[in-house]
Amino acid sequence: MKTQRSSWCQLLLYRIGQRIPEPKPGDLIEIFRPFYRHWAIYVGDGYVVHLAPPSEVAGAGAASVMSALTDKAIVKKELLYDVAGSDKYQVNNKHDDKYSPLPCSKIIQRAEELVGQEVLYKLTSENCEHFVNELRYGVARSDQVVSHSVTQAGVQWCNLGSLQPPPPGSSDSSASAF
Repeated sequence: MKTQRSSWCQLLLYRIGQRIPEPKPGDLIEIFRPFYRHWAIYVGDGYVVHLAPPSEVAGAGAASVMSALTDKAIVKKELLYDVAGSDKYQVNNKHDDKYSPLPCSKIIQRAEELVGQEVLYKLTSENCEHFVNELRYGVARSDQVVSHSVTQAGVQWCNLGSLQPPPPGSSDSSASAF
């Protein structure tokens, strides 16, 4: 008899028309939202722990852009299937060659202890990618912030022809949310 978990995994693995390897506990999950990447950490049995704005519902997708407008986040434990919604995702332990992952039991214990807590959220220094990297490696880092800052500087240079700040009252519509 198939368990509920194995049935759920089969649905998850084939739901977007491609076979996705089942994550292992402690894996970083990169979710491809429109305009940015959302990050979560897999804790087993189909669940992930991730940061979400206090008002966000699972699978909010593009609505997660609202996370850029708040300075608080809630640590949530939800089914990966619900968090990803219709967005594609992948396991991406991209810093394993640079940092040693903490023991799996410690990663999961630390993640589970934070569930339900309200934490500080800053787009540039304490976003969802910082959060999951801190859990897996003990190092809070976000490559999105670094690459976005470099891109921003290049765009401003090309558009303005100098390093002058944008005119007062103008807004930067190219900012991405994490």
